[in-house]
Amino acid sequence: MLRVTDVVLPLDHPEHALRDAVLKRLGISADELHSLQVFRRGYDARKKSAIQWVYTVDVALRDEPTALARRLPKVGIKPDMTYRFAAHAPDNLSVRPVVIGFGPCGLFAALILAQSGFRPIVVERGKVVRERTKDTFALWRQHQLNPESNVQFGEGGAGTFSDGKLWTQVGDPKHYGRKVLEEFVKADAPAEILYVSKPHIGTFRLVKMIELMRAEIVALGGEFLFEQKVDGIEIVDGRLRALQLSSGETLHTDHAVLAIGHSARDTFQMLHDAGVFMEAKPFSVGFRIEHPQSLIDRARFGKFAGHPLLGAADYKLVHHASNGRSVYSFCMCPGGTVIAATSEPGRVVTNGMSQYSRNERNANAGIVVGITPDDYPGDALAGIHLQRELESRAFELGGGDYCAPGQLVGDFIRQRPSTTFGSVLPSYKPGVRLGNLAPSLPSFAIEAIREALPAFDRQIQGFAMADALLTGVETRTSSPVRIRRGADFQSISTRGLYPAGEGAGYAGGIMSAAIDGIRVAEAVAQSIVAKQAVLA
Repeated sequence: MLRVTDVVLPLDHPEHALRDAVLKRLGISADELHSLQVFRRGYDARKKSAIQWVYTVDVALRDEPTALARRLPKVGIKPDMTYRFAAHAPDNLSVRPVVIGFGPCGLFAALILAQSGFRPIVVERGKVVRERTKDTFALWRQHQLNPESNVQFGEGGAGTFSDGKLWTQVGDPKHYGRKVLEEFVKADAPAEILYVSKPHIGTFRLVKMIELMRAEIVALGGEFLFEQKVDGIEIVDGRLRALQLSSGETLHTDHAVLAIGHSARDTFQMLHDAGVFMEAKPFSVGFRIEHPQSLIDRARFGKFAGHPLLGAADYKLVHHASNGRSVYSFCMCPGGTVIAATSEPGRVVTNGMSQYSRNERNANAGIVVGITPDDYPGDALAGIHLQRELESRAFELGGGDYCAPGQLVGDFIRQRPSTTFGSVLPSYKPGVRLGNLAPSLPSFAIEAIREALPAFDRQIQGFAMADALLTGVETRTSSPVRIRRGADFQSISTRGLYPAGEGAGYAGGIMSAAIDGIRVAEAVAQSIVAKQAVLA
């Protein structure tokens, strides 16, 4: 097949227009076209008065060599995106691999290992996804936190309570991202995620999908240990030998995927104490900002705001402040809600999520400031100490009952406390208590955000509207540590331990974490096969 890129059509084009445009690009008649399939569709909204679709299309022709010989612009051979397993389990598999954590990275690590015949054992400290959802709602509705079952911990990981974004900017030369999308569609995700340029799923759809994928892993010989935390690790001569579980059980294994997510602070401490090499890494801190979704739609789409094919508009903003800090939008959730995302008692953390429909009244995003280990000198866990300090301060400012501190944008810029909400009402549950957010972050971050908001208003008119709402704090943008690994994906200090995904510092978001899970699973599979061959 051939791939034809950058086929541009008006927003409301007739159904036949795409085929006609492809025929014109190729210079062929309709009877020479065998089939046509949309590979990617996105919109170009740079000119709000003339929003256009941009297609990438795969076509089969009766005479493809002749079409290629013409060397037509933006026409080439469709790449082979078929996933091929790196290795298959030997019949005499002696020790099963363990996957620690069942977020997006652990999910795909376990799935690939199961599909390759390695019958992985998955250890997840939280509960199955539906029980976890009940515990999460208990925090949001009743101010009751379960430290082992919440937005951060449990089947599906932090990505379950998010916008469910399924795109990434990481390099993917082997097309692992396609494997991820195809597995999600097989698990009842909408088929459109295979071709829209910015696919997303939303929280409620993710719940059912995760259950179906878990069932496939079990059917292939995998095993799950829920509500079990890895409390210790046995290392002999620099090699992994066993894992100690909170139940008192010992799991003997020499291959473990460490996919613990960015909030497993007690596990980071345990690994650090055991001598697993890790280092502090940069992350970001800030607030959630809420606007009416209609404002963002008008700013991005103009007269086409509310068009059913476009849906809720998103944005991506960056400002380089005069104090040397970078301020940027993070995890933008169109038509979504701000959520309570803490995992520790006495702390407040915010994040954002959307359902598949994206039809809530507010848009929200993190407005965050990059910080580096120079801002929190100390050992590898110094970033965790800073996160806890900021989250504890937010808990106090919010009233000490998991309500979050908030401030109107106009008041924040003018450096005065807020006392009443304006036209933008908070979506954060358990609730928002207004006041002054300045004490909740380091002064350099407050200064940079104050400068950035009017700058963002010049890109999105109304962004700095007085009634827009800031809610604090956002501290879990990424892992504050990196567990260093080598070219073979194993820890540089502990053979057999495979740091992976967002928690280990190698991903950021569902798709990049899933891709990393596939890469690490392949490394584990190849290592096991090589070891078994030597033993044989």
